[in-house]
Amino acid sequence: MRLFVSVDLPDDLASAFADLQAEFEDASGLNFTDPEQAHVTLKFLGDVDEDRLPAVEREFETAVDEANVDPFTVRYGGLGVFPSLEYISVVWVGTETGGEELTRLHEAIERRTTDLGFEAESHEFTPHVTLARMDHAGGKELVQDLVTEREPTIGETHVDEVCLTESTLTSEGPEYSTVAQFSLE
Repeated sequence: MRLFVSVDLPDDLASAFADLQAEFEDASGLNFTDPEQAHVTLKFLGDVDEDRLPAVEREFETAVDEANVDPFTVRYGGLGVFPSLEYISVVWVGTETGGEELTRLHEAIERRTTDLGFEAESHEFTPHVTLARMDHAGGKELVQDLVTEREPTIGETHVDEVCLTESTLTSEGPEYSTVAQFSLE
């Protein structure tokens, strides 16, 4: 099973997310994510044997408890890129509020997953929702302009759970399904 831990955007933010993607549609080289599957990845686990799933779920439940994060509000907005404006591989929407809580959840999950033998992240966590991936630099200048000039707000949502999600790769792109949910209450 190809797994990751996420905070999912609600369906009512999908249209605002898609509207923002439309502003980038003239930038060649971008491969847009599905607005209906938009999420913040707290930890990507990769391929996990199904027999490890009960232990993984127990550790996530413990991590969510240890993070000591009550239900909170996230306001999604602002734009950024990874790794830099000169070499763009990912275009993303950040968080205007709720980033601290997402980071605390990430850090607790990171501790627990490295204890289970999963590889530690090699970069600092930045709470974000991937808008698009850049396959080639044809539209780089347009992306640079939009990212530096625009400060969009997508909307806000109440977060009361973290999801363990399975990603199945298909010819049309990844399909996500929730394996388990961990309540913040």
